[in-house]
Amino acid sequence: MAAATRRVFHLQPCENSSMSQCGYVEDAGYLKCDMDDASETHEESLGEEAFDTINSSIVSGESIRFFVNINLEVQPTQADESELPGGCGLLHTSRKYLNLKNFEEEIRAHRDLDGFLARASIILNEPATSLDDVLRAMLLRLVHDPNNTEPNCNLDLLMAMLFTDAGAPKEGKVHLLSDTIQGVTATVTGVQYQQSWLCIICTSKSLLKRHVCISRLVRPQNWGENSCEVRFVILVLAPPKMKSTKTATEVGRTFATMFLDITFRQKLLKTRTEEEFKEALVHQRQLLTVVSQGPTPSLQTYSISSICVQRPQQPLQHKDFFPVGKGIREDIARRLPVYSLDFTDGIIGKNNAVGKYITTTLFLYFACLLPTIAFGSLNDENTDGAIVIRGICDDYHLDFNTFYAWTGLWNSFFLALYALFNLSLIMSLFKRSTEEIIALFISITFMLDAVKGMVKIFQKYYYGNLGNYNTDRTSLVSLLGLGTSLNTSFHTALNTSLLASPPELASVSSRSTEHPSRETAVLSLLIMLGTLWLSYTLYQFKKSPYLHPYMREILSDCALPISVLTFSLICSYGFREIKMSKFRYNPSESLFKMAEMHSLSLGAIGSAMGLGFLLSMLFFIEQNLVAALTNAPENRLVKGTAYHWDLLLIAIINTGLSLFGMPWIHAAYPHSPLHVRALALVEERVENGHIYETIVNVKETRLTTLGASILVGFSLLLLPVPLQWIPKPVLYGLFLYIALTSIDANQLFERVALLLKDQASYPPTHYIRRVPQRKIHYFTGLQVLQLLLLCAFGMSPLPYMKMIFPLIMIAMIPIRYKLLPRIIEAKYLDAMDAEH
Repeated sequence: MAAATRRVFHLQPCENSSMSQCGYVEDAGYLKCDMDDASETHEESLGEEAFDTINSSIVSGESIRFFVNINLEVQPTQADESELPGGCGLLHTSRKYLNLKNFEEEIRAHRDLDGFLARASIILNEPATSLDDVLRAMLLRLVHDPNNTEPNCNLDLLMAMLFTDAGAPKEGKVHLLSDTIQGVTATVTGVQYQQSWLCIICTSKSLLKRHVCISRLVRPQNWGENSCEVRFVILVLAPPKMKSTKTATEVGRTFATMFLDITFRQKLLKTRTEEEFKEALVHQRQLLTVVSQGPTPSLQTYSISSICVQRPQQPLQHKDFFPVGKGIREDIARRLPVYSLDFTDGIIGKNNAVGKYITTTLFLYFACLLPTIAFGSLNDENTDGAIVIRGICDDYHLDFNTFYAWTGLWNSFFLALYALFNLSLIMSLFKRSTEEIIALFISITFMLDAVKGMVKIFQKYYYGNLGNYNTDRTSLVSLLGLGTSLNTSFHTALNTSLLASPPELASVSSRSTEHPSRETAVLSLLIMLGTLWLSYTLYQFKKSPYLHPYMREILSDCALPISVLTFSLICSYGFREIKMSKFRYNPSESLFKMAEMHSLSLGAIGSAMGLGFLLSMLFFIEQNLVAALTNAPENRLVKGTAYHWDLLLIAIINTGLSLFGMPWIHAAYPHSPLHVRALALVEERVENGHIYETIVNVKETRLTTLGASILVGFSLLLLPVPLQWIPKPVLYGLFLYIALTSIDANQLFERVALLLKDQASYPPTHYIRRVPQRKIHYFTGLQVLQLLLLCAFGMSPLPYMKMIFPLIMIAMIPIRYKLLPRIIEAKYLDAMDAEH
């Protein structure tokens, strides 16, 4: 049947003022808007013959764009209708915004250009008018270039991969470019494209390295919508297995950023040789580098004083620490207006989060209670059933409760001085890299505690080594909290009453009558690993496709209590005939017996002052370090910080605890950051094929910590049963779980892992973009050396080395500011220390 054909002509006048201004400007003041590049070349093209293609357009300063759209109107018949589906196809279109390349910070911008200049493929005055002919000429130039040899390159295959019809059925082929980058700007009337240049990118397995070719056309060409006046074509080819900063998109982003400036494009139009063309590229790079040094507006702005550590732009001066109490007053003024919201957010209003609060409270309760029992158990083994400084008191015939109280009072006194004189400002000198070294050290101590506990069980039950387990009575080490771990959970007051040591390890006489059982050792190892496996599997369950998202979130938040209860029941009821190592409970000592403060001599009080000072330095660093990690910008906390006020509260609370011989408290790592993450709304996002998690918002509340503290207090009623049913291997599995989850977002650990990864698997992080790979590995190696230094002092069997551990932590400040800049450039150090 005959088909009626109708041609529809659309005339669209070009808007000189609005339509021509289509450049995107991002903190680059010199960049001009795109004012129709064709107008600049109008004088050059006058007198030349008109374009003879149906897609061409007559271009001038006041141009009219001439589109031809051919519609075939076919009268449907029964036979035709059956044939219609065979000629139809589906076309998937995806658009994504790309940030401009920062030539000051992103090192790949310069390296991409240097690589292009070294083996430049530049075509000046290309006479071809069709897009296919232009691209084929560019590919031929690349293929025949001796510097760009590709033995397996198939010209026809590469040509086909540039368009959407590659691999499409013959009946439904649509000949459009597959992947392009263009300059755009958003206006009130919509999105406007820069039409004088086009960047085409392609990835092919047949390529061995990256290639870039730039073609300058003799006359502007009309190649369809959004490409009506093309004068420059940039072709970028790359193999698929490339580092995230070396992909075709990244290389295309480099050149697209340069071509975004109309002044630069007009300069390229005037070049006559390839050398002049290269000089223009180098000059443009210099301009972009200078402009990038200016202030860069952030896409998302947050109040710096409310979400991160106070990091002054200028060096600290003496006047910053005065007047006395200034920091405390500012903290109270910042936090007091939102104090009531800490109790009502998530309870009153639309965004109800009661379920989230309940699961977080349970997580925090188990995360505080069980490490307390475990650390009490290890302290009991190391100190003959007594906590902290009993060894010193026995050696010098001092009253333990009194000496402990004086040490705690001096500790609180120095902490109060630190708060009043605003010394928390010193923490601004701790860079992110230093904080992560200390955080990773704490995670390592958790793992070592679990390993040491399991080794002792194997020595007793598997190898029959019944030697003396009460090695070095380093009570001074226990005072500093370093006997078994730097970060013992100080949140509870149970260590005094929970003298955690198994009955089988209590005395030498009991050891002599017991026979080692290998089943106990093997089962202990399986229980520890099982606790770790179940808890971490449930923690990651929110990423799985099973169950409803709400149920996945609940299981993930309750991973710790579920795993502890599960394997405690398995161990207690499933293997009753196998004897397991459990902690013991000593209820003989009173919790509220006040120390006799007058029973010590002045010399003993002076000794307690020295110990209290060292302890206060440790408390000061860890309290502020944990607060800084908790209030990191990526956590999206918005209610403000209170570093000085928190430190004063710690001093006041520890004063009362010292008088009654109870353990001291301060912010604990990794409990505090994990607490924030438990209250956060976390989303998974994809960037350049890499999946990463980001926190959208956090429910900032005091109810979860208050509820967890109340539950810990009521746990005294659960002694000795049922808490004694929890075997030690479960507690060691808990240690491993806490250590493993705490290193998830540790940048130092991520950079150590880069040493084992293929470069194509590197994530597109800020330091990967801004710092040379070799410098990254140098910096990582230096951080590892500092970590080993901390471990040497913090885990040394010599008590006097552990005494100076706080000084080693403070010594990391001059190492970062004085030593490292002599090895690695300061700009690279600052890039790796950047928050994001």
